[in-house]
Amino acid sequence: MQVHATLGGAIRKSLLLGFTVSLCSLFVVNAQIPNTVEWPAYGNDGGGMRFSPLKQINTTNVKQLTQAWTFRTGELETYKGTNAAEKAAFEATPVMVDGTLFLSTPTSRVFAIDAATGQQKWVYDPEVYLRQELSEITSRGVSVWPAPSDKRASTGVGKRIFVATLDGRLIALDAATGKPIPSFGKSGSVDLRQGVGIISVTSPPAVIGNTIVVGSSMGDNYRFNYERGVVRAYDAITGALRWSWDPIPRTKADAGYDTWKGPYAHQSGAANAWSMISADPERDLVFVPTTSPSPDYYGGERLGQNLFSSSIVAIRASTGKVVWHFQTVHHDLWDYDNAAQPLLFTFQQNGKEVPAVAVGTKMGHVFILHRETGAPLLPVEERPVPKSTVPGEEAHPTQPFPKTLPLLGLQKLEAWGPTAEDKAAAQRRIEPYRYDGAFTPPSLQGSIITPGNVGGIHWGGMCYDPSSGLLITNVNRLAALIRLIPREELSGSLRNNEELLRAETGMQAGTPYVMKRSYLFQPNDGSLLMQTPPPWGTLVALNLQKGTMAWEIPLGYMLDLGKYPEAKQWGSLNFGGAISTAGGLVFVAASFDGHLRAFKTDDGSLQWEVPLPASAQATPMTYQINGQQYIVIAAGGHGKLGTKLGDYVVAYKLP
Repeated sequence: MQVHATLGGAIRKSLLLGFTVSLCSLFVVNAQIPNTVEWPAYGNDGGGMRFSPLKQINTTNVKQLTQAWTFRTGELETYKGTNAAEKAAFEATPVMVDGTLFLSTPTSRVFAIDAATGQQKWVYDPEVYLRQELSEITSRGVSVWPAPSDKRASTGVGKRIFVATLDGRLIALDAATGKPIPSFGKSGSVDLRQGVGIISVTSPPAVIGNTIVVGSSMGDNYRFNYERGVVRAYDAITGALRWSWDPIPRTKADAGYDTWKGPYAHQSGAANAWSMISADPERDLVFVPTTSPSPDYYGGERLGQNLFSSSIVAIRASTGKVVWHFQTVHHDLWDYDNAAQPLLFTFQQNGKEVPAVAVGTKMGHVFILHRETGAPLLPVEERPVPKSTVPGEEAHPTQPFPKTLPLLGLQKLEAWGPTAEDKAAAQRRIEPYRYDGAFTPPSLQGSIITPGNVGGIHWGGMCYDPSSGLLITNVNRLAALIRLIPREELSGSLRNNEELLRAETGMQAGTPYVMKRSYLFQPNDGSLLMQTPPPWGTLVALNLQKGTMAWEIPLGYMLDLGKYPEAKQWGSLNFGGAISTAGGLVFVAASFDGHLRAFKTDDGSLQWEVPLPASAQATPMTYQINGQQYIVIAAGGHGKLGTKLGDYVVAYKLP
């Protein structure tokens, strides 16, 4: 191949000229790459492909990576006097434009950092009040307007940085100064809670033309009639509302109205889009990943298929009209939100290039759809699934499954432990619960759900390498334990039942049942001892053309290697995604052990790993400036998961 020939030429020249192999390789393989290559959106492009054409860092030299600079946000200081650290997670992926990195902290503070030196240029603090009730304390990033190469955007107005905050504001900042734009909304801000209720935003808005599209986040197990999960579009220059779309049909004139049955069904809340929304400016489309209606685990007040919840919905960006939809879960009873960003890419079919969207789900299903119509490009079939035994509930009789692509994540239940005693304890814990395979519905007895609500594929999402045609994603393998308790029996059910007493509680007000949720693991010396077989977290590559798994490897570790030397082969639960590069590498952190790693795209072999100053439940990014490629990761840990907290942004480059 051309790359191999080029590398060979570089090696020969290095012998003649006395330069190091690595330096000469860098120069030759990047001969046609501009001095500056940006990462202008959360997923690099608006469609979230998370692929970079950079190849200065490649399989021949990645082991030489060294730390270029470290920046500290001072975020931990902002938590003092509050319980924010218990919920905070530094999940941001920076963007890079005009030689500057822009990123947000868990409390929605925005930093501008020199991409070459790591020096701060400015900081903006929206002063989020942390003593209010917040389900999550995180911000996965900011957005740049106008989007590069988007011909629909206006010119003549300076670049803006948009951040959507924990307390429900959409704020426009001058990219050069970090000051709010006075002419946007009210003194630079739009109140997203007005007319909706107590919502947060944890993901960067989508940018398309002169429109900013934003979803919302909410803790949707508190009550049945939670806030509406509206998706809204605002004028990027003025902040004026352009359109609003509610995933739950409210009137008989709304499409999908008859898929919600019951006297109160249309009062359901949520079905919101808390994850990343993808944009296709060429087709004037945004792709919205919707979630389960509230509450997650009981749907007796909302019988029926429940369009457009738990769906991928293509919306005309200029009008707010639905173009097509694909429902990934009918009548969701499992908290199977569409957590991963819809990935826009070009699919090769019958020798033709077809615009496609890849949908990765918590169930471990991957659907490949036509971007313009929503029609499956790889076959999908409806399969019968178990019935509900809960009075008042009616589980949907079938669910969609990909027919040819492998199913990812924990797809069957089996007790496990590192010793015979541990395995027996796991078996005893499993025995009282109902388990009938995929889509086992919640029950009064208690049900085991595989995959659980943290994946399969989670919010870390997927990346796509166009040169190899591989779709790459990290995966969790963790079973959830769900039990519904009649409200009037709640206190009696908890009596002398320590496991239920410790479990997470969702009050599900407005329904007959309270929900208790836990997971199939046990605490173990400050870590988690899983009760199903390893690996518990993996990195997976799918060959979409062949419909096969190209490779799957354990990702990270989560137990003491001194006590469990085999733990490196057992993988780790992980949160945060991967990126791929033309250098033949996949970069990912995400695991509990606090390392950033590089794997070979072709076969998944580990090429490089480095310990970070704090855990990194975030997705890395890469860019080039002054002819030098950098890999950057936010390392700040995750309060709820108990990983090591910090406030670091760390950059790596070749010597």
